[in-house]
Amino acid sequence: MMLSLRKVVRYSETTFIEGGRSAPKPLQMFGAAAVLTNPWHGRGYVEDLKPEIHAIAPELGKLLTAEIIAMAGSGDAVEAYGKAAIVGTAGEVEHASALIHTLRFGNHFRAAVGAKSYLAFTNTRGGPNAPISIPLMDKADEGRRSHYLTLQFAINDSPAPDEIVVALGASIGGRPHHRIGDRYADLKELGSTNG
Repeated sequence: MMLSLRKVVRYSETTFIEGGRSAPKPLQMFGAAAVLTNPWHGRGYVEDLKPEIHAIAPELGKLLTAEIIAMAGSGDAVEAYGKAAIVGTAGEVEHASALIHTLRFGNHFRAAVGAKSYLAFTNTRGGPNAPISIPLMDKADEGRRSHYLTLQFAINDSPAPDEIVVALGASIGGRPHHRIGDRYADLKELGSTNG
């Protein structure tokens, strides 16, 4: 099964003012989404998803990573990252999960941005214009709360019932004026070394 790609969508936003105050550094967020035919659609319950995962996930990982890096300017510029997938209403959530929860997909992004932390994710079912919500976290430090962000956008005609939308997200910067500390300060205050 080859990748049957209908389109690629890019999304970007830059926040200059938050809470009525200018950001010391504008927050830039980027998303890249691929709309593809669900390779398992119309086949009933498929026990072994691996052949399609192996054939499609690496291509998607390369493609979407290249799109994000082009928007960010470089892998080094990316500070936070995440992934998401939405399966159309005629598919299983497992179909969305299959294409993003494999190292064959995510390792392209991790390597390109020099990441150490895991890729935060969402996988859902929806119809056209369903919100694509990509949770982001610091690529090197999952306890750095300033970079807990959510990039959200939608594609007005996607996913169709027989499609899957697969997306990557990234940021340059964290939340402007972040004031909630990080998990390490919480652990210290609680006198805990676990967490």
